[in-house]
Amino acid sequence: MRYVGTGLQKGAIVDLFEYQAKKKTAGHRPLAERMRPRTLAQFVGQRHVVAEDKLIGRAIAGDRIFSMILWGPPGCGKTTLARLIARETRAHFLHFSAVLSGVKEIRAVIAEAKKQVQVRGRKTILFVDEIHRFNKAQQDAFLHHVESGLITLIGATTENPSFEVIAALLSRCRVITLNPLTTGDIKAIITRALTDSEKGIGASGLVLEPQALDSLAQMADGDGRAALNNLEVVAAYQGAHAGTPKDSPPVTVAQLQNILNRKALLYDKAGDEHFNLISALHKSLRGSDPDAALYWLARMLTAGEDPLYVARRMVRFASEDIGNADPNALTVALNGVEAYRFLGSPEGELALAQVAVYLATAPKSNRVYAAYHAVQDEIKSSGSLPVPLHIRNAPTKLMRSLDYGKNYRYAHDYDQGYVRQDYLPEALQKRKFYRPTDRGFEKNIQKRLAYWAHLRAQTGPEKV
Repeated sequence: MRYVGTGLQKGAIVDLFEYQAKKKTAGHRPLAERMRPRTLAQFVGQRHVVAEDKLIGRAIAGDRIFSMILWGPPGCGKTTLARLIARETRAHFLHFSAVLSGVKEIRAVIAEAKKQVQVRGRKTILFVDEIHRFNKAQQDAFLHHVESGLITLIGATTENPSFEVIAALLSRCRVITLNPLTTGDIKAIITRALTDSEKGIGASGLVLEPQALDSLAQMADGDGRAALNNLEVVAAYQGAHAGTPKDSPPVTVAQLQNILNRKALLYDKAGDEHFNLISALHKSLRGSDPDAALYWLARMLTAGEDPLYVARRMVRFASEDIGNADPNALTVALNGVEAYRFLGSPEGELALAQVAVYLATAPKSNRVYAAYHAVQDEIKSSGSLPVPLHIRNAPTKLMRSLDYGKNYRYAHDYDQGYVRQDYLPEALQKRKFYRPTDRGFEKNIQKRLAYWAHLRAQTGPEKV
């Protein structure tokens, strides 16, 4: 049986039994789903893009919606915002999951979009959740239809679009960066759910102490969905353990922590937050801040990062940012790796903390790093220059007859263990790639190089 009537979106045709079933089961939907805002005015957060004078706010007001990629952390409102855009502009809205769908389903969506234009004159907003999970072929399938205007594409992703979305599709969309919700935003969402008796849990009589409300908001770590899910758990727990829930005293911070166990940190070991945290650790080490280095190290380890991944990055740091200013830094970093392998977690994590503090407080030099990149650039520019004859190996008579190794001077046969001799290709003999600093051990290296330069200037090649 089909049904067209009031209470549904204008012009909608649905199965009557399906509609009645949805009404009956509405109360069993997760709290986070029930509390989705119905209007843009109810939408919490992201004022930098949804306010009346901001990009999306102006686009909605003028009914000039453009294709976009909503990039932000979990629970910041990507899906809700896409639905509100469709509702506010009265567009035909199709929700498409990149996890569950493929090219076949994409073709069906395109056919539906064409039908909407031909039969009803309505434009289609296609919302693709987790668009980063589409492969290149699936993303390619959208290109022509986005460009032609048949569909307005709104993609949602927690991953950096510049890495996960193909360039051709990215160039046809505007990337909108959404931020984690603030603690104030989260508190507003929780309060609304606590006081809404129709869609929320207002009828349960659940009350939170002010400190418990603050704590619950902080536990969400910027994720509105997580906040409502946690609130639903608290409400269910209190309902199951209280004789008359409406008469129960307010939930305290201690009760909250007992019910929810502990705070879940925002972290995705394969996602953007992973790179944000390792970047913070690296820059804290480079900035010689041991306190910040320890904090970011602990943040990653507490959130479940592989300690050996962090250890490998610190070994890399020892060469990249400390180098020969303190050659021992590389030894300390490698010893930290071995100590962790020997002890495991949690005991071995202390060794990684020791490494982090050592690296943060060591003198810094990136001159080896810079020199190596300069050499790589030179090779790309000048190609494979020939090895000078005098430093070529000459194990055979033929090679010796071709002057391989001729006039090579063995440094140990000379005073100071040094002899004036050229080792770079002829075209590069004036080049200097490594220029040590006057910090840490590199100051000693600088003195040695200056001394050898003095010898070169004072003596001929046969007299050193």
